[in-house]
Amino acid sequence: MPEEAQESRPHVSPQPIEDELHRSYIDYAMSVIVGRALPDVRDGLKPVQRRILHAMNDLGMGSGSAHKKAARVVGEVLGKWHPHGDLAVYDALARMVQDFSLRYPLIDGQGNWGSTEDDPAAMRYTECRLAKTAEAMLEDLEKDTVDWMDNFDGTLKEPLVLPSKFPNLLVNGSSGIAVGMATNIPPHNLGEIVDALIVLIDNPQAELIDLYNPETGPVRGPDFPTGGILYGADGVADAYRTGRGLIRIRAKAKFEEAGHDRARIVITEIPYMVSKASLVESIALLVKSKKIEGVTDLRDESDREGMRIVLELKRDAVEDVVLNQLYHHTQMETTFGVINLALLDGQPRVLPLKDSMQAFTAPHGV
Repeated sequence: MPEEAQESRPHVSPQPIEDELHRSYIDYAMSVIVGRALPDVRDGLKPVQRRILHAMNDLGMGSGSAHKKAARVVGEVLGKWHPHGDLAVYDALARMVQDFSLRYPLIDGQGNWGSTEDDPAAMRYTECRLAKTAEAMLEDLEKDTVDWMDNFDGTLKEPLVLPSKFPNLLVNGSSGIAVGMATNIPPHNLGEIVDALIVLIDNPQAELIDLYNPETGPVRGPDFPTGGILYGADGVADAYRTGRGLIRIRAKAKFEEAGHDRARIVITEIPYMVSKASLVESIALLVKSKKIEGVTDLRDESDREGMRIVLELKRDAVEDVVLNQLYHHTQMETTFGVINLALLDGQPRVLPLKDSMQAFTAPHGV
């Protein structure tokens, strides 16, 4: 072979396949973690959620404007900011509308956006605009209050984080599955979180007991949009102290007199992320199979006023026994596994309650 041809050939360096797989997998995992699955601790948003709000803001879809078709928003996000599928964008948009998914929805929807038992209608049938809560997250964005980065094709700029005026990560929570890790953060009451932030700002050395107390506050525990009852405080304390914990949630139920020495159980609140239709179906199957005894009728009387699932009991049935059977065998009692994992300085971190609050109050680089 001529000497000139040998010199023009590219140099090939042998590489062990184990090293290449390890490096490539780490790169892929970090891309998923940072670019899709985990929220930023400062605004509590994943990239797709941030891009949706930014796109709607660019379209002038404020809380005082007319609703616009959701398909238009999805197209805007796909064309300018988010190089992924339209269903991923619409699912994220719908979640930000649903008052049973977010404690304080960020988008105001019009049309069928789903319920605790149904999926939303197709994007061509629904309309939306920003909620006032989202406007509080976007305010002063145009004043270079945050850093910006190139979009996927380098033709536009998008914000790295929103200048949120409230700690959305704690207020609305978050859930997501990345590569090798997951996040599951419960929502909280806005007033309680703000009160705790004031305590922390006044006294940066404040301990957890100064921020969380189930009796006196300021934070008394998670506040789920579907209601329910927190059963036991140990799991909550663990979650706030370490960033991980197991929280037991029970449906809220009451007894009513049904006449002729009969009683009924009425369920008015169910645990977070439990499908009402699935819950009613599972109760019906357990009654039919005799695993739960003493129930003569089951009906769903829920309406616009609220949830009401009614179980009519036999005359000799003991209400507390039947209710305990329901808690034991159905999703009327669930466990919420808290993993307070978020991106801090671009790295995934499991954060206790105080650390999450300090990350929000710390100055954001510009």
